[in-house]
This record gives sequence, structure tokens and C-alpha cells, in this order.
Amino acid sequence: MARWSPLALVIALLAAVGLYGSTAAVAAAPLTVAQAIATQNGSSATVRGYVVGQPTATTTVIRSGYPNDYALALADSASTTSTSNMVYVQIPSAFRASWGMQSNPSLLGKQIDVTGSLSAYFSHPGLTSSTAFAFAGTTPPTSTTTPPTTTTSAPPSACETYYTSACGKSGAALKSALNTIIRTQTKLSYDQVWDALKATDQDPANANNVILLYSGRSQAKSTNGGGANDWNREHVWAKSHGDFGTATGPGTDIHHLRPEDVSVNATRGNLDFDNGGNAVPEAPGSKYDGDSFEPRAAVKGDVARMIFYMAVRYEGNDGYVNLEMNNSVANGSAPYMGKLSVLKAWSAADPPDAFEKRRNQVIFDSYQHNRNPFIDHPEWVSAIWP
Repeated sequence: MARWSPLALVIALLAAVGLYGSTAAVAAAPLTVAQAIATQNGSSATVRGYVVGQPTATTTVIRSGYPNDYALALADSASTTSTSNMVYVQIPSAFRASWGMQSNPSLLGKQIDVTGSLSAYFSHPGLTSSTAFAFAGTTPPTSTTTPPTTTTSAPPSACETYYTSACGKSGAALKSALNTIIRTQTKLSYDQVWDALKATDQDPANANNVILLYSGRSQAKSTNGGGANDWNREHVWAKSHGDFGTATGPGTDIHHLRPEDVSVNATRGNLDFDNGGNAVPEAPGSKYDGDSFEPRAAVKGDVARMIFYMAVRYEGNDGYVNLEMNNSVANGSAPYMGKLSVLKAWSAADPPDAFEKRRNQVIFDSYQHNRNPFIDHPEWVSAIWP
């Protein structure tokens, strides 16, 4: 009788029960779309489904005439039409040329595997920050798992459709081109802003809450109002800087309106932005003094890009005030906001994150139908304000 070594005996036993040499034992099977919808906990997973269109709003998925390459929808059946049975996939810029619906309409009906974070997108069960795309049953090529390095020193040579007329420009020409693009928008009333902010600033971990801008606190959507611990509508470009108030237009533009604790909002008041000062009660990491306000580090770039947006969107050419930036912190009621040098530094140090990008997309898809170009192209900050 042959004598078995201990290692050979273990291998033989594992093989007998199908655990040795079986990739199925060590590689987790992709989730179905139904499983992905039920597991929206931020974990990373691969989801397998059929491409059924492009989501353009929380309950809208289109199957033709795709406006861009930013997203696609998956379902467990190629014939699914109910959005409640779909998962919405965010397509990062590195994958758009190969997996975006506008560039690849033939993907409709194909079964694919996508790896990403099981997190809401368009306020809908989603898969965000995707790291790999492949047709079902194949291995993603290396180039899809390692997005190429891109330069941020100048506008890209090829722009997506929305920004076509701005491509290749800089300085005043770029600013003018962007103004023409983004001033085409749907305008909200000040009352409509309440509901819009509940969608744009929704807490990714709790759909019943919003995230307060300066405080960073997650708070129930239902607690909006004027009470001491309620949240209200913060004008990041202070409405007194240009005296535009809350009238439809700059006073209701949700690209710079954010939820904030009532008392923290009052502390910020109409201060310009700069570094330094005293700690702000109820807003850890934020500071203020007699002439300026400094937000917490995690949103410094967000604040800067909102200010850049306002300075480009409102140029005094469509009946609204002309807003501009300068390097002062004593702007009072003049239509100026500072400090430009500090805001540029904040934008560079705190690039757009998933929350800010999702917010931009929700505003575009569901509310104003225009975008903040400095979230999509942070490099345009230095192209306009060198």
C-alpha cells in the first residue's frame, strides 16, 4: 500500500470535497441586481446585470438619445422597465469612453460585471466609485482596473458634450464660454429650495438625513426651519454681497445653497472667506473672526468651487447682478467675495469628492439642469484665475 505524506493527504481530502483547485471556492460570485439593491451599505462588490439604459433622474431611465457617458442602469433581466428593479451605476471619467451609453449605445441589452461601492446614486440604489467594468464572465483588462493618469494643468483636449464650446479656451474666453453654458438653467423659488436640498445634500448613510455643510452633522431632513437647532438655507455666496436677497436667481441657485445649523449660519453671516479665527460652536474645525470665516477642512474645496461657480454664472448679462471675486475680506454689500488667493488654495487642497460630484449630478438631472464646471473640471480654476 502506498504511503501518503501529510500534505498529500490534506490535498486529497480537499479535492474530494471540491475545495482544492476550484476557483469557485475562492472567488465570490457576482451579486445579482436584486442583491445589490438590498445591500446598499457602502461595501465593495461586483454586480452582474443587463444594461437597460441610462438613468437621468431618480425614477427615469432612458433607452436612447443618451445625453452623456456618466451613468448606466443594470437589471437582472434585459427586458426590465421598472426602475425599482434597477441599480444605477456611476461611471468614473476613466471608463466613460468604453462604457458610457452615449459613446457605446450598443451596450444596451448586454450582460456586464461592474465592481464598485454599493451606495446610492441619483437618490436610488446604486453602485458608485466603480473600479472595474467587464462583459459577464470575462476578466477586466488591466487598463480598466488602473485608470490612466491625467493632467490637471490645462483643460483637456477633448471635452464631453456639455462643455464643447469651452474646450481649449482659457482666461476671459473660458469664463465667457462657461457663462453661456451654465446660465441655461431651470430657476427655483425659495420655497422649492427646501425640498431640493433634502435631495442634493442627502446623507449617503441615512436617506432620512442631510449633511450640514460647516457642521458636518447628519440631521433629519424634517428638522428644517428657524429653531435654534434646526437647519436652514445657507447662502455660501452671502446674499448681501450684491444685495440679491432670496429672489429667484442668485438668491435661489442651489449650486451655492446648502443646509446648515441655524446658529452656525448666523455665525458665518456675510463674512468673506479666509484662514484663521476662533472655533465655531457646533461646527468642529470651522473658525471665524471679525472679517472672515474658515470652513472645516473637508469642505474647503466645496466652498471655493461654489464661489467660483457664482462668479462665472452671474455676469450681469441676464438681468442679475454681476458677481466677482477679489482678494479682500472687507467687501460689505459690494457684489464681491474674497479671498480669491485662499479660495484657490482650498480648491487645490480639497479636490471634488463623491458627495460633491453626486450633488452636482442631482442638480443637473433633477432641478436646475446646469452644472458647476469647477466640480467637473477643477483645472479650470487656474485657467481662469492664474
